[in-house]
Amino acid sequence: MQQDVEGNCLEAWEAAKNALENVLEAVAGENILIVCDDEKVEVGKAFANGSLALGLWARIIILQTSKKPRTEIPKRLLEVFTQQKPDLYINLMRDAREETPFRIKITKMETRGRKSRLGHCPGVTVDMLTEGALALTAQEHKNMQSQAERLIQALNGAVEMEIGNPAGTNLTLSTEKRDFFTDTKLDWKSMKWMNLPTGEVIVAPVEDSLNGRLVCDMAIGGIGKLETSVEVVAKNGKAKKLLSKDKSTLRKVKETFDTDDWSNIVGEFAFGINPKARFVNEFLEAEKILGTIHLAFGENTDMPGGKNPSKNHIDLLISNPTVKVKKKGEKSITVLE
Repeated sequence: MQQDVEGNCLEAWEAAKNALENVLEAVAGENILIVCDDEKVEVGKAFANGSLALGLWARIIILQTSKKPRTEIPKRLLEVFTQQKPDLYINLMRDAREETPFRIKITKMETRGRKSRLGHCPGVTVDMLTEGALALTAQEHKNMQSQAERLIQALNGAVEMEIGNPAGTNLTLSTEKRDFFTDTKLDWKSMKWMNLPTGEVIVAPVEDSLNGRLVCDMAIGGIGKLETSVEVVAKNGKAKKLLSKDKSTLRKVKETFDTDDWSNIVGEFAFGINPKARFVNEFLEAEKILGTIHLAFGENTDMPGGKNPSKNHIDLLISNPTVKVKKKGEKSITVLE
C-alpha cells in the first residue's frame, strides 16, 4: 500500500477521494454517477466510499461484460443519459481493444453539452489506487499539476516537433495553432474529460502533419506490453505501413487502423509526467510513466483544435524519447531527452 508524506498508508477509497477532490474538483453536495463494469466492482466501491467521504451523492450502475465485445450502450444506461445529468461521472471499465468504439460512444453521451465532469478509467485496477499512479496525496497531485504547467509554458508557441528514440523512431509533426493541455487538472472552460490516473501533457497534432518512422517498443493501448516492437511508417499524417515480427499484434493494430477512414490518421501526442506510474500491462497507467511519450491514431475531436472524427483510438508508447520543439523564428530546443 502506498505511503503518504507522513508515512501513513493510503487506502483505495482515500486515493479515489484525492483524485475526485484534486483533479475533478468535487465538492460536498454534488451528484456523482459511477458507471462500473462487473469486473471492476471493487474499484467502484473505492470510488463510492471516496465520494461519500467528500459528501457527494453517489450512485453506481453496474454494466455486464462477456467474452463478446460490446458495441451498443445498454438501454438502461441510455435512459439514465436522458435524465438530469449528474455533476460528475466516473467510468470504470475494462480495456478491451475491441470495445474502444463502445467506450467512445459512452464518453460522448456523458460529455454532451459539456455540463458534467468525467473521469474515464479503462483498465483501472485497485492496485493503481494503492500502489500505482492513482496512489497520490493531495500534495502529490498539486506537485504534478505544477510540473504540467511548467512543461506547457515551455511548449507554448511550438509549431513543429521532432521525436526520436534509440529504437529507431524518427518523426516530425506540426502543432501550429494547437494548444497543449494537461489531464492533471480540470479546465472549467472546455470541460474536457480526463483519464484517472492522470499524468500527461497532451496536444492534438495537425492531422496531416505526421511524417517518418515510429517504433513502438513498450506497449500499445488495448494490447498491453510488447515482446517485439511495432513500426509505423507515416506520411502526411496517415499510417502507410505497419511492420513487426509479432504477427498477432500486427493483425490487431491493422484491424484498429481499418475501423474507418480516419482511424489510421494521427490524433494525439503526449508526454508522461506521473512519477508513480509503473510499467504494468494496463496501458491506462503505463502511458503516464515519467519520461515517456506516446502517439495515438484516431479520434481527437474532444481535444483543442482536434478534427479527427474516427470511431476508434489507439495509443503507442515509446521509451527513452528525445523531443525537440521549434517555434516561429527560433532554433529548435530540446524539451525531453
